[in-house]
Amino acid sequence: MTKIEVGARVPEFKSVTQEGVEFTLADLKGSPTVLYFYPKDNTSGCTLEAKSLRDGKEELLKRGYKIVGVSPDSVKSHQNFCSKHDLNFTLLADGDHSLLEAMGVWQQKKMCGREYMGVVRTTFLLDAEARITHIISKVDTKDAYGQIIKILDNK
Repeated sequence: MTKIEVGARVPEFKSVTQEGVEFTLADLKGSPTVLYFYPKDNTSGCTLEAKSLRDGKEELLKRGYKIVGVSPDSVKSHQNFCSKHDLNFTLLADGDHSLLEAMGVWQQKKMCGREYMGVVRTTFLLDAEARITHIISKVDTKDAYGQIIKILDNK
């Protein structure tokens, strides 16, 4: 498993947005980004997190940040998720787990005594060069946006 740390750059990658448009590392550059990884569309915690970011998008934009979410779900699943919850930011479909693995968030997990590979919910704050400035490993799904603002205000 890759261990990525503050100060590292996001590695090269190629993914697809919920609109089916190719998205690469170059698309992360140019402005700071909230790059967040979540396990699954339309599950309770992931929906709370996405809605919090949706509701905080304007404030994040004022601070120069765009929002990009990543999960292993399909483009179609992302389209449904965005439509159902009025999500107003980019979601990437990482079905082959290449970006998830490169960022170190595709890990072995345990639930009810069962072991499986899955996404460890993590948020990375990136500068305009796609360099990691902060890593949030204990995401407050109900207040993901507020958690980010607190970090930005304490820079």
